[in-house]
Amino acid sequence: MSFRNYQFYVYILANRKNGTIYIGMTNNIKRRVFEHKTGFNEGFSKRYNLHRLVYAEFYKYVWDAIRREKQLKNWHRHWKIALIEEDNPEWEDLAADWYD
Repeated sequence: MSFRNYQFYVYILANRKNGTIYIGMTNNIKRRVFEHKTGFNEGFSKRYNLHRLVYAEFYKYVWDAIRREKQLKNWHRHWKIALIEEDNPEWEDLAADWYD
């Protein structure tokens, strides 16, 4: 996964395959995923142990990322699952090797 030339990210976290999912948007995906993994912020992702990065899209412009995040949040669950499984059928943690 290359992060060069991009500043904004829409991502999906999960606690397990076909489990609970969370959709978010950030300008620093490595920092934000670290926050999710460590439970830095209280809220939905901490409560449901959503620490597995299973999907990400990259955008040059913030408005494109915001628009896409809103779109995905309004999708039916089975559409979101199909999107994840198109590139990551086993729901592997794409950030598994980012941190020590």
